[in-house]
Amino acid sequence: MKAVGYTETGPIDRPDALIDFEADTPTATGHDLLVKVEAISVNPVDTKIRQRRAPKGETPDILGWDAAGKVVGVGEAATNFSIGDRVYYAGAVHRPGTNSEFHLVDERIVGKAPSSISTSSAAAMPLTTLTAYEMLFDRLRINSPVPGGKKTLLVIGGGGGVGSITIQLARALSDMTIIATASRPETKAWVEELGAHHVVSHAEPLCRRIEALGVGSIDFVYSTTHSNLYSAEVAGIMTPQGRYGLIDDPETFDIMPYKSKAISVHWEFMFTRPMFETADMQRQGDILNEVAALIDASRIKSTVAESFGTINAANLIKAHALLESGKSKGKIVLEGF
Repeated sequence: MKAVGYTETGPIDRPDALIDFEADTPTATGHDLLVKVEAISVNPVDTKIRQRRAPKGETPDILGWDAAGKVVGVGEAATNFSIGDRVYYAGAVHRPGTNSEFHLVDERIVGKAPSSISTSSAAAMPLTTLTAYEMLFDRLRINSPVPGGKKTLLVIGGGGGVGSITIQLARALSDMTIIATASRPETKAWVEELGAHHVVSHAEPLCRRIEALGVGSIDFVYSTTHSNLYSAEVAGIMTPQGRYGLIDDPETFDIMPYKSKAISVHWEFMFTRPMFETADMQRQGDILNEVAALIDASRIKSTVAESFGTINAANLIKAHALLESGKSKGKIVLEGF
């Protein structure tokens, strides 16, 4: 089968940062499905692993943790899907990625793809959707009010892949007042279109901009990027006993500004359930099925923003480079081999 991988860590500006190669087609056993990959999307985790995690074997490591496609093989313990089903999912970070013609994935983290959108639009959704949904409803529990709060949610990095679906899920499944940060005209327009009630620039002091909105203190903060820059500042405008969540990888994180207000701090890592095969691993498949229903009911939409053509090394290099520039919005997709 065709695949795209890397043989050594390093910057994306090398012509061999990602390479096309041929790999053996795997076989589904146990809880696994064999999926013929029709479309993928690219996430920051792809670039981080390419930069930091050296391949262990003699063959290139395959990146990619978003896919949509068709089930072509079913393991003996798999019962949720049949051959021919159209699916979408985010895979598992400790297994080979989705940048290949065929891919193995545990059925418990797979959802039936939305029927109302294209395959590439579906491929844009799984990883960021799970990252957003798990943080909002499993970690921050935004539908469990903060005493004395005003039902306010701040999304830092509203224009990115995670921020784009976070805004929509919070709008569809809660009565939060949503404040999103965005610094460029195109991302400001994007988050407004997705349903943010207020948009402020994270290039300016957040406290001053948010206080000027007159929405009161902030009950919940979802920090998707640059948490080290904003954590101390947002503590000052949060409601006592509020909840703060982050997903990025700050070199250091000072939790002390949250102590006096008894603010809880939550990490979200959507790969935790599949990595550790947790007792509630099936929840990821259930979340994806719920979100597919929301999409088909036109309550939320795909966050695809750009298509970079077919799935090959050259196009994936361009996608990685754009993500690393920090100037992307929404999700980047590729389709077909």
